[in-house]
Amino acid sequence: MQEFSETDVQDKTRAFFQKVFGWMFLGLIISGAVAFATYTLPGFSSLILGNPFILIVLVILQLGLVLLLTWLLRRISATTAVVLFLVYSFITGLTLSTVFIVYTLGSVVAVFFIAAAMFGVMALIGFVTRLDLSKLGVILFMGLVGIILALIVNIFLRSQAFDFIISIIGVIIFTGLTAFDVQRIKKGSLKLSDDPKQQMKASISGALSLYLDFINLFLQLLRLFGKRR
Repeated sequence: MQEFSETDVQDKTRAFFQKVFGWMFLGLIISGAVAFATYTLPGFSSLILGNPFILIVLVILQLGLVLLLTWLLRRISATTAVVLFLVYSFITGLTLSTVFIVYTLGSVVAVFFIAAAMFGVMALIGFVTRLDLSKLGVILFMGLVGIILALIVNIFLRSQAFDFIISIIGVIIFTGLTAFDVQRIKKGSLKLSDDPKQQMKASISGALSLYLDFINLFLQLLRLFGKRR
């Protein structure tokens, strides 16, 4: 009886992660397609990327959508959560189109696969490890805050050496956060009810966390290894 219960739990966890990664991959596909389309469409890239005001508005919208999905998830419907995540992925694609202007297409593709490999390894570690990564998560979050502050400072310093150090630390933090978030999502899935709406909202929340981990890992690696035009 106990063996059946453990198998049932494993099946439930596996099914939940299929939803999480399904939404995450859909978000990445949308962002990638929008980013490339924005870069290649005549006039559209200059309209979006050539106007600082539009870029600032897009970044503010990104932050607002993340806060909505993070803080108000329990209050919104499952459908609203899905729509907000898809809209966020679309807007992120618009802002990500800048990477095609700064870096060569070949280096963007190469770094993407490097990031995917690193993300996959750390996600697997987070899923199978028996070590409690909760304390590590606190340290990584503090490091994330530190990186944000350092980036703000470097806007004024304009130091390439400082930027290089920030990127290295960023890679370490986001690889660690990938393992931490996967374990956190796994633990949370065991406490979920069988309500489809709650399952959907939780899978969107998990997808958003892993999406952010991957995108930021990709961007940090691109700053380190991307070949500028």
